[in-house]
Amino acid sequence: MEGKEEDVHVGANKYSERQPIGTSAQTDKDYKEPPPAPLFEPGELKSWSFYRAGIAEFIATFLFLYISILTVMGVVKSPSKCSTVGIQGIAWAFGGMIFALVYCTAGISGGHINPAVTFGLFLARKLSLTRAIFYMVMQCLGAICGAGVVKGYQTGLYESQGGGANVVAPGYTKGDGLGAEIVGTFVLVYTVFSATDAKRSARDSHVPILAPLPIGFAVFLVHLATIPITGTGINPARSLGAAIIYNKDHAWDDHWIFWVGPFIGAALAAMYHQIVIRAIPFKSRS
Repeated sequence: MEGKEEDVHVGANKYSERQPIGTSAQTDKDYKEPPPAPLFEPGELKSWSFYRAGIAEFIATFLFLYISILTVMGVVKSPSKCSTVGIQGIAWAFGGMIFALVYCTAGISGGHINPAVTFGLFLARKLSLTRAIFYMVMQCLGAICGAGVVKGYQTGLYESQGGGANVVAPGYTKGDGLGAEIVGTFVLVYTVFSATDAKRSARDSHVPILAPLPIGFAVFLVHLATIPITGTGINPARSLGAAIIYNKDHAWDDHWIFWVGPFIGAALAAMYHQIVIRAIPFKSRS
């Protein structure tokens, strides 16, 4: 359909500008399933939009870690949590930054800011393997830089108060932590798929939706639930950045949980949305 965007391409803008997520996907209600993204797309490597999207992911993840870890440090340094924003404030910092950053970068890179989100969208064939790997690398580099800047402000406090690194809290097992990360990431990635589904936008065009809002709210709610268990990872780049800059043994002991859990949760959310929710029917033979 010439001149019309066939789908909300979360991060798959190829050469031309793509329509940002959160806006009406098309002008009519006749929906056509877009073709899946190719596994490899060499042409992307010659496109400025590809590198611009990677830079956007780097900056967004940098800002995400900077604000969120700085908020964590402000809470943990106080002897009385009543004088700080507390766990609710930390959850709002994470969720609010995701809302703002997805809104700002959705039209450029898709606003993933999370390797688990990128992985889930890749499994659903929303972007190529080339772009997925590039995004993950830029997200991790941005996270490392964001945590590094926070440490630069108050090195002693950062090192003495855990540096915002994700660990399984005392009283919980590694299995508990892994389960919390799987379910938490499932909630996030499922929300991403639902909020950016062009088929739903075409069907329910009378219902306005701003995709970054439910995504940010999902991050907020998951943090409220799982901060006491793992500090809430659900984002391997966030966990890696804090672990590298903090760099203490106990930050690495459970680090695998914050990669395996989110990737499993993202894969389950992708399968659930594509197979059950989207329920693309098989054509019956006449």
